[in-house]
Amino acid sequence: MKTINILYWVFTGLFAALMIFSSFSNIVTAPDAVELIKAKLGYPTYIIPFLGVAKLLGAITILIPRFPRLKEWAYAGLMFDLIGATYSAFAIGEAGAAFMFIFVALGFISYYFYRRRETMMAASK
Repeated sequence: MKTINILYWVFTGLFAALMIFSSFSNIVTAPDAVELIKAKLGYPTYIIPFLGVAKLLGAITILIPRFPRLKEWAYAGLMFDLIGATYSAFAIGEAGAAFMFIFVALGFISYYFYRRRETMMAASK
């Protein structure tokens, strides 16, 4: 149980830090975010701060120990964001698109250990 708990917090901390870090440029609508999302991808500008706030809230939610149903939704939303970003990067031929798979894998690993941890905690009750 201790190993699962440590692995959960390591991977979840890394995943949440990545999502929080990437949310800031979207929240403040940084010029590089506008160029990528509007100019290269063709998405509307108003989606940028929305995605940033959603990523920030999702990352905070997966760090909070309670609210398992909300945490499931947060993981789903963050993974939709990452998978959509990965697909979009490949669609426009972005140079580092394959690098995005590392972040997707980190999300899956975090979720895997979250489920293992929840299962083990339920069994020990």
